Amino acid sequence: MDLSKPFEAQRSHLRNVAYRMLGSLAEADDAVQEAWLRLSRADTSEVSNLAGWLTTVVARVCLDMLRSRKSRREDELEPAQHEGGARNPAEEAALADSVGLALLVVLDTLDPPERLAFVLHDMFALPFEEIAPIVGRTPTAARQLASRARRRLQGDPSQPADRERHRATVEAFLTALRAGDFDGLVAVLDPAMVARGGDAPAEVRGAETWARGAVKYGAGARFVRTVLIDGAVGAVLAPKGKLTRALRFTFSADGDRIAGIEVVTDAAELAKLELAVL
Repeated sequence: MDLSKPFEAQRSHLRNVAYRMLGSLAEADDAVQEAWLRLSRADTSEVSNLAGWLTTVVARVCLDMLRSRKSRREDELEPAQHEGGARNPAEEAALADSVGLALLVVLDTLDPPERLAFVLHDMFALPFEEIAPIVGRTPTAARQLASRARRRLQGDPSQPADRERHRATVEAFLTALRAGDFDGLVAVLDPAMVARGGDAPAEVRGAETWARGAVKYGAGARFVRTVLIDGAVGAVLAPKGKLTRALRFTFSADGDRIAGIEVVTDAAELAKLELAVL
């Protein structure tokens, strides 16, 4: 029986599942190709739901890849390795935007079974009865995995009164940074603001001094997204969903200006951050 046509009919769906699991288009394509190899070797005469069978196979492949990635400490991989492996950078960037860069970053902080349970159930409506054997748990335990992932993605449900104001301030900051808008940046920074960390050898003081240097590199801000960092409004730089730096902010008393920026680039420190989607 020629299975190539029914497989091709499912390729887009399988690729979407794999990408949300792995956050890498190259790895997602590898997982889909592995599913094809397994299909070509399997006896599917008694398979009544090929789409479901293939989804399960891709999920198992992705789970193995996530576990392997975690065991070799993914945070030590060079970002260039991910970018070099992208077979279509423009397509990957568009796909990351469609899923949400911030979501991809936070998904990357989950344990592999949590990520799988959340993605399959919350994004693709797979019942826990089908997820359970993939992660080697009972349906109740699989439900708990997804619930735990959901809580981590959403952060603390109790929202401080100033969170929305801080979010608006950071969004205005990022809009000005992406546009290379010097005046717009200065307007959203406290005149006496202080920036620390990152590539700067020492702290930088003063809104105009910092903004003058920042606008030169504003193009990179297209990959920056607002997130919650340890419960506070912050931002992360994540090309294709791979976290490379985080920005912690302190705000003026009224919340309308940024008084301080701490840039975190150390992989070990980044791994300790509690991230959630705003």
